[in-house]
Amino acid sequence: MPYTGWIILTASLVGLSCGLIGVFLILRRMAMMADAISHTVLLGIVIAFIITREVSGTPMLIGAILAGLLTAFLVQWLHSLNIEQHASMGIVFTTLFAVGVILISTSVGNAHLDVQHALMGEITFIPWNTMPLPVIGDVPKATALLALAFVIVLFFIISFYKEWKITSFDPALAASLGIPVVFLHYVFMSLVSITTVASFDSVGAIMVVAMLITPAASAYLWTDKLSIMLVLSSSFGVISAIAGYYAAVWLNTSISGSMAFATGLVFLVSFVFSPKHGLIAKYVKPAM
Repeated sequence: MPYTGWIILTASLVGLSCGLIGVFLILRRMAMMADAISHTVLLGIVIAFIITREVSGTPMLIGAILAGLLTAFLVQWLHSLNIEQHASMGIVFTTLFAVGVILISTSVGNAHLDVQHALMGEITFIPWNTMPLPVIGDVPKATALLALAFVIVLFFIISFYKEWKITSFDPALAASLGIPVVFLHYVFMSLVSITTVASFDSVGAIMVVAMLITPAASAYLWTDKLSIMLVLSSSFGVISAIAGYYAAVWLNTSISGSMAFATGLVFLVSFVFSPKHGLIAKYVKPAM
C-alpha cells in the first residue's frame, strides 16, 4: 500500500472506533469524559515509560487504560460527594493532565514524548514504523494497534448491544433488571481508554476528542435509531478522515487539525440539513 494509503487507513480506523464509542458517550451525556480521558491517558503513558523506558507496546496500553479507569473512578467519587459531574470531570482531567505534562518536562528526558506530540500526534510518520504480520506482510504498528482496538470495540458493542442500549437510556431500569450497571460503566470506560490510547500516538488528543464527539453528535441529528446512529457516526468519522487529509495536502497544513476541522464541517452540514432537527427543517415545518 502506498504512503498516502496507510495514513488514510490509519485515520479512518480512528474515525471508525471513535465514531462507535462516541455514540454512547453522547447518549450517556458524558461528552466531557472523552476530553478528560484523551488528556489523562498522557499520565498513564508517561508513567509506563518511566517504569519500562519504552515508548510503545503493551506497557503503554496498560498504563493508558489504568489512567482512564482512574479518571472515571475519581470523577464518580467526586460526583458522589455532591460535586456536579461536569465540574468533577474538569477538576480531574486538568489535574492529571498537568501532572503528566510536569513528568514529561522533568522525568522523561530525551524520549520522543512532548506536549506538541500529545496534542497533534505524528500521523505523517506512521507508515515508517512497521511490524511484520503473517500473510499481510509489513504493516505500520499504529495501524495494527488501531485495527485491534476497532475489533475489540466492535466485539463488545455487538456482544452487549442490548445492555449498552438499556444502560445508556435508562440505567435505573437496567439495574432493576439485574444488569450490572456499574461494571458495564467501567467496561465502557476501558473501551474509551483503549480507543483513545490506540489513537493517541497517531493523531493526538485534539483529533481524538473531535472524532469521539463530533461524528456522533452529527449522527444524532439524523436519526433516533441507535443501530443507524452507530453506522452514521462511524461513517462520518471515515469521511472526515479522508476529506481532512486531502484538505491538509491542498492547504499544506496539519493533517490532524484538518481532520478535526472536517468533523466540524460534517456537523455543520448535519445541523443545517438534518430532516428532523436541522435548521431548514425547523423553519419549513412552521410554514407548513
